[in-house]
Amino acid sequence: MASKTTVSNHIVLTSHPTGGQKPIEIKWGATDAKTRGPVVATPAGSGWRNAIGSYSGSYSVYRALAVAAGSLDPLHKPDLTNTAPAVDMGPFPQWTDPQKIVSIDPWGHRVEDVFADHIEAGIDVRPTMAVTRARLKVPELIAKHSGLHLEADGKVLLETGEVNVTKVAIEPVWHLPGIAQRFNTDEHTMRRSLFEQTGGMFSELVTRPDLHVFLPPIGGITVYLFGDVGAITDSNRQLSCRVHDECNGSDVFGSDICTCRPYLIHGIEDAIQTAQEGGAGVIVYNRKEGRALGEVTKFLVYNARKRQHGGDTADRYFERTECVAGVQDMRFQELMPDVLNWLGITRIDRFISMSNLKYDAIVGQGIEIVERIPIPEHMVPTDAKVEMDAKKAAGYFTNGEVPTAKELAKKHGRDLKDY
Repeated sequence: MASKTTVSNHIVLTSHPTGGQKPIEIKWGATDAKTRGPVVATPAGSGWRNAIGSYSGSYSVYRALAVAAGSLDPLHKPDLTNTAPAVDMGPFPQWTDPQKIVSIDPWGHRVEDVFADHIEAGIDVRPTMAVTRARLKVPELIAKHSGLHLEADGKVLLETGEVNVTKVAIEPVWHLPGIAQRFNTDEHTMRRSLFEQTGGMFSELVTRPDLHVFLPPIGGITVYLFGDVGAITDSNRQLSCRVHDECNGSDVFGSDICTCRPYLIHGIEDAIQTAQEGGAGVIVYNRKEGRALGEVTKFLVYNARKRQHGGDTADRYFERTECVAGVQDMRFQELMPDVLNWLGITRIDRFISMSNLKYDAIVGQGIEIVERIPIPEHMVPTDAKVEMDAKKAAGYFTNGEVPTAKELAKKHGRDLKDY
């Protein structure tokens, strides 16, 4: 139990009864937030830090530059007035299961509330999540929704083609023992590898074995929720879900060399329609550019594939990736289900994905997937057919028979154009 101690004419909290600045203990998977303890990762408060790394993920480097340039006070603490979640999320049973969530802080959006005592005592606890409401304006929907594909209902999909959503931003917070367990390795080996392969950026990984929480400098997650948020955990209502890994070239700029944006749009359409039918839709967007190999590596591979003798072929698609990166894929979907557990999901009725890696990771966490929905053939760009053939040959996609568009439409009582 933390005790109050007067130091330098102000109140602080310490877990040490004699007033020493021993880090506040984090009991990952505890039954409530106060017992679990706050994640404190502010460089300015080194005496109270109980986590390795820093808030803001990859953006922590920009904060450092802002301090160096004199535009940011290194002792600044955020004023969290009126920043509370726009929609109340959780808690759900998965939040207190240390094996269900290991890569995000389930209480990260509620620190102003659940850790108010710590903040009042001067400990700089910061949110690692934020929940807000927004409207999406997707060109494909605006062009198609009026009588052609989706009908505006004035609640989920507006007459303008805009879509009402609840939006969640999440920064990574890793519980190292749990991460190691997911990857079937021991914590010491993993910590040593993280230390060495980041050029020794985080010495505390090997010098502070008492600290088990790490905020890695990597991209986070954005979640888009369609329809009634309460339907996500209601077993009597349908849930549609797409877990999408970042592809800037396709998602933002419309490159037609892959199926990323078309599949994302298909996922959004299905999420909207499921929400309109009384269920809910979930889109999870992971910052894992180029199968987590990065965009530079991705473009180098593009060049290598196109310049090889015989051109770009499915049978040699991954060979060039392995030559440049040493591995086909570094997304490692083992951590991906954490956000689904955070949402309280136990069943996905319509999983908008053909990926075996994603399917296996989700089912392995005890989440039921009723049906897997492939990308409609007419949405696959011509230049992306090489990728599709290569992934099928490599076992990325389900080996089972994929229902025809006509079969899916009949089964769900939907228009054939939906598929």
